[in-house]
Amino acid sequence: MNATTLTSVAATGVVDLETRLALADAAMNVRLEQAGLAFEVNTAHLPAAEPILPGPLTPAPPAPAPAEYATPIAAVLQRALNRLKEAGWCTGQYRDEQGALCLAGAIRAEAGGGSVAGAACQFLLEVIQQQFTAAETLPSWNDAQIGPEIPLRILGQAADQAAASGI
Repeated sequence: MNATTLTSVAATGVVDLETRLALADAAMNVRLEQAGLAFEVNTAHLPAAEPILPGPLTPAPPAPAPAEYATPIAAVLQRALNRLKEAGWCTGQYRDEQGALCLAGAIRAEAGGGSVAGAACQFLLEVIQQQFTAAETLPSWNDAQIGPEIPLRILGQAADQAAASGI
């Protein structure tokens, strides 16, 4: 608020909006300064508090690995491989009590069923039969394995071959 404003208020006796806002601003500044001083006086005897640090940060769960392959069969086989690495591999059933899956179970879970799941299982069986000629079906070959190493390796090879074939 300046001298011209005070002169106009004294001469006319009317306070306009701008003048009222300036007066309210000045009054609030005075009140804020008084409150700040009162706070400093009232808390001067208190010891400084230790800063409150947050607890240990828990890392965010890892983001799902993106499919390395753009073709549908290769992508499903790659996702099934990643799922088996995370959830575990089993025999004798699609899924066991701990959540581990067989090869066909992992493929069906990742493909969501349908023709892509069937085509991926068929392609995986063909890759298996290239190395294990006695394999008749995907479930029977899966159940004949004694550990996850060979099924996971074959599943990775099938994903690579499917990508190379463009399927």
